[in-house]
Amino acid sequence: MSIARDALDNHGLIVGVSPERFRAVAMPLLFDHLNAQCEGTIAVNRQARIVWINDKYAEKVGIRDPASVLGKEIEEVLPASRLREVVESGLPSIIDLMAFGDEHFVVTRIPLRDEDGTLVGALGFVLFDRARHLKPLMSKYTSLQTQLVATQNELAKARRARYTIAGFIGNSPAASEIKRQARRAAQLDATVLLRGETGTGKELLAQGIHNLSPRARGPFVAVNVAAIPESLVEAELFGTAPGAFTGADRKARIGKFEVANGGTLFLDEIGDLPLPLQAKLLRVLQEQEVEPLGSNQVKALNVRVIAATHIDLEAKVAAGQFRDDLYYRLNVLALRVPPLRERASDIPAVVEHLLDDIANRSGQPPMELSPEALALLCAQPWRGNVRELGNLLERAQLSADGPQLQAAHLLPLLGEQARSADAPAYASSAPSAALPTEAAPSEELPLQPLAQTLAQAERRALQSALAACKGNRRRAAMELGISRASLYSKLQQHGLSQR
Repeated sequence: MSIARDALDNHGLIVGVSPERFRAVAMPLLFDHLNAQCEGTIAVNRQARIVWINDKYAEKVGIRDPASVLGKEIEEVLPASRLREVVESGLPSIIDLMAFGDEHFVVTRIPLRDEDGTLVGALGFVLFDRARHLKPLMSKYTSLQTQLVATQNELAKARRARYTIAGFIGNSPAASEIKRQARRAAQLDATVLLRGETGTGKELLAQGIHNLSPRARGPFVAVNVAAIPESLVEAELFGTAPGAFTGADRKARIGKFEVANGGTLFLDEIGDLPLPLQAKLLRVLQEQEVEPLGSNQVKALNVRVIAATHIDLEAKVAAGQFRDDLYYRLNVLALRVPPLRERASDIPAVVEHLLDDIANRSGQPPMELSPEALALLCAQPWRGNVRELGNLLERAQLSADGPQLQAAHLLPLLGEQARSADAPAYASSAPSAALPTEAAPSEELPLQPLAQTLAQAERRALQSALAACKGNRRRAAMELGISRASLYSKLQQHGLSQR
């Protein structure tokens, strides 16, 4: 059967042509078309040396004589070229941006093979010499890139330690000593164990140590071990492999140790870490490597651990609830954060800082305390320490009518705590009879210098404690929540040491 004349084209392609014939005719046409339409074409051999470059490409990159670059390695002529990667991998690079000086070319790269399929080189085409031709795509790319950068900045900010050691308010001997120890610990890259009651400022000091250490530019990651369900602690700290357990994410999930890599991991309430995981934590601390849950791969780390606890770890070790080897590994640099009652002279400065902080967050002018209200606060034991004090001040501000907080505003909030403290001047339930108020100033309590008011309150507290304990100073120190040394010092300061 003959084929109609119009079934042939100028190149002799016949309808129903074989694939071999089609490639033989079409491929040169395709190359000629690309070479004509593109802004430049270049070819390299198996060694990534230039074997051909067209005049347009040479002119675009400032080459006067195309023959002068033949035989040179591609990177000598085009430093940002990735044709070598195409030659080595045999895989095309369909769309890419290649920098040349101040310009960016939109390029495509394809491997070259002979009739046997052997890789013999690669071709590079400059599709556009200006990225404006890809404006819709580039706009979307730029938008996504901006969002990514913003998200990364927010994450970095969230992982940045906000506080410094100077943020631990107070100049008392106890406060000065813990700040001195913290500054010393910052210069050593050993594990730190912060011990102290709830609300004393352990995390603030942890952040301060990080910010003053060589790791300051790295992340600071805080984890409250007690706040994580026991079944999730391992995954939270060490991460998981894809599908590590039923219901797990199909993607790998990195743990807090990896998030903190290069920086500091703060493990609060370390005493609540489940016993089965303590051995794994010990290995991470000793070997500086982590093995995610469900994975057989070990990942190297560079993390400093600062742990904190308010419980008696020694008692837990004795009871078999905490590994003694982990205890010794954590207890390298142990810092005891003093409770607020051991540094009562810092309370005025702490109160001022807390009131300023409350004002900044509420947008209201900062409140002030009357001398009597401040003396009342200084006489409290503050079992919840700075956190409890801040909470009370915030609640008191809600109930105050004027710019000054009076003792009458604080007494209902202190409750039993106020009645158990040694503050006889405020024992009456009728504040109008014993307390000066803004509406009815009392002439029975003349204003005194703040230091004198605080000293009187502290002296009364010491006398009351000694009387209640029948002169037993060890018991009196325990009731007051201070060390025996602090008690002796205060007794001498107030002239009570001979009583």
